[in-house]
Amino acid sequence: MVRGFVTSIVLALVMPSLAVAETMSFGDSIGMLAKSCGAEIVANCRGVNPDSTRLKECLSRNRDVLTPQCSNDYLAAFDAIQKRVAARVTVANACGREIVKVCGGSTKETSKSVPCLISTPKGISNNCLKAVDDAGYR
Repeated sequence: MVRGFVTSIVLALVMPSLAVAETMSFGDSIGMLAKSCGAEIVANCRGVNPDSTRLKECLSRNRDVLTPQCSNDYLAAFDAIQKRVAARVTVANACGREIVKVCGGSTKETSKSVPCLISTPKGISNNCLKAVDDAGYR
């Protein structure tokens, strides 16, 4: 039962998969959170909707009962998730020219151009490739 609850939290946080220079992956962030705070999440956040904002708020409200490991890791895990999300947003800006000219796509639908950005080395700037890497797309 406990394992199932932690697994559902992990899946709920990963599903919106949107992706620090050199960002930590969503999976690594969630793994760190589950390992360090799994028991605290089950004990103190059972009824909380398992999206990252509400879960972070719940853990913050319960700081006084968190283990030292969880206290140290949960902010880092949520920070890594936010950095990955921000990195994915920057792909449209960093790769705008490539998305339109090389991939024939639209910056409004960046995710549809990601396979092209990854597989077409010609015409893709280093800045764009770095943004793609930071976002965790390759």
